[in-house]
Amino acid sequence: MMASPALDSPWPTSTGDSFCGSFNIHMEEQNPADILPVLEDPTCSVSYNHSIPKPPPVPGNTHAGNKSIKSLSESCYVPKETIDTWDKLFKEGCGADVYIITEGRSYIPAHLSVLTLASPVLGNFLRQSKVQNSMRYVKIPGVPYKAVYTFIRFLYSSCYEKEEMKKYVLHLLVLSHSYSVPSLKRVCIYLLEQGWLTKENVVDVLQLARNCDAPRLSLICVRMVVKDFKAISSTEGWKVMKQVNPALEQELLEFVVEADSGKEERLKKKEEKKVYLQLYEAMEALLHICKDGCRTIGPRDKVFKGGQVACGFPACKGLETLVRHFSSCKTRVPGGCVHCKRMWQLLELHSRICNQPDSCKVPLCRHFKEKMQQQTKKDEAKWKLLVSKVIASKDALWPISGRRSSLL
Repeated sequence: MMASPALDSPWPTSTGDSFCGSFNIHMEEQNPADILPVLEDPTCSVSYNHSIPKPPPVPGNTHAGNKSIKSLSESCYVPKETIDTWDKLFKEGCGADVYIITEGRSYIPAHLSVLTLASPVLGNFLRQSKVQNSMRYVKIPGVPYKAVYTFIRFLYSSCYEKEEMKKYVLHLLVLSHSYSVPSLKRVCIYLLEQGWLTKENVVDVLQLARNCDAPRLSLICVRMVVKDFKAISSTEGWKVMKQVNPALEQELLEFVVEADSGKEERLKKKEEKKVYLQLYEAMEALLHICKDGCRTIGPRDKVFKGGQVACGFPACKGLETLVRHFSSCKTRVPGGCVHCKRMWQLLELHSRICNQPDSCKVPLCRHFKEKMQQQTKKDEAKWKLLVSKVIASKDALWPISGRRSSLL
């Protein structure tokens, strides 16, 4: 007998009856003698009658030439009546020449021509199966009857019941991948991505997505695990995966650690950017105070007159306080006063940014320009890096940099 397409899944399931047993999807040729008693059971909802005429031929391509085919595909519209007709053909099973046996010895009548066109993989197996009394008998074990029923129905009309699809979506994902039905596979992936993923099933879905060549779905599952690792790692699905697939568990743990490290790094960079932004604001405020003379800040008890408003430079008030201290401090030498030391650094930073030292109103601008010639290469490299980061931070301060670009 021909080797059947299979998707072996080595892990046990964790989602109960709707996803029972390991997936070992394959077709088995069935002995008609074992099946006929089932077919004759009066309780079965569908029976086969040889007197029923064959169904109408499957619609084929009546246009010749690639140009005609392309034109037809671009203007194709399938009315509801046509879909209903194919759905009815499946449900009534008139003229069926295939019996698909499922779990519990239930069976589904179908048509070889339809299954062959809808799934070449399935059709290839069916054509090689034995024929008795004009019927082909095959079995799809390991999958619930309702899942197989939904799968075969989709091959006819692309129809499905939402409740059945949601209940058996994992089985249908495996079936669609195993028997090469890309349209059904896309539906399964789409529905899982659009809200059918849960903390309880995401680990199972991740493993199936990797086995069924669904990289986008796999990525979404990994992101979900990383985002809510604490809750997902306590589910039954995680515990089963930990036992049967420790390599995947280790991989997911590495993703979680990497995500945490990345988060810390982003927070660190955010804080650094905040510092550079504050330095840029201080440079603008320093130039404003020394060049324009800020007349809207001063003593804390100052009252604004008329239409005066507070200064628009965020760092102006704090910087003016520092300037006042620096001008009157008795221990103004570097290292003698922490506040004065900060002021010296701000003045030197300004001088490295300023490109008009001869006309600049900021104190000691020319002094620090001359001092640069005496610094070591190491110190010079540090200052250049700081200047580049401060200047780059102005992009985050577009309201001020758009209003005033006097630093550059």
